[in-house]
Amino acid sequence: MPEIRPVTKDNWQQLIRLQVREDQKSFVVSNLYSIAHAQFGDEYEGHWDLFPFGIYDDNQPVGFLMYGLNFNHSKQQAFIQRLMVDEKSQGRGYGRFGMEIMIEIFRDDERILEAGISYEPQNEGARKLYASLGFVETGEVMEGESVAVLRLR
Repeated sequence: MPEIRPVTKDNWQQLIRLQVREDQKSFVVSNLYSIAHAQFGDEYEGHWDLFPFGIYDDNQPVGFLMYGLNFNHSKQQAFIQRLMVDEKSQGRGYGRFGMEIMIEIFRDDERILEAGISYEPQNEGARKLYASLGFVETGEVMEGESVAVLRLR
């Protein structure tokens, strides 16, 4: 049964070794960059606190996810910053699992009215996954990426 675990001093080195396929490398930054990014947060219409996690199955790291929270943002109070599944573990439902976990976390927090995500427009697999979970494209483009939102309340 897959699970998520926070990034810690004990597991970060395992997580930075995970990689997507060569043809997917333009879709997502490295896990090392994401873990460093999480240490400082993000500034976009206020400060975003970032929460990185490893996706594990049977004690083996198979993916990485990270979300941000900013309860003062004018649109989304939650934003999915990263989702990746290691090239050796793709096609087994880990990406959907990671997304469902994040959505569950968002649904449990009454302060989150809307969650957002952005992705490369040519990443058709991501587009289909996010749409199947209820995310709707807004037509907005952020730093070259398509933006989609999930209304929670």
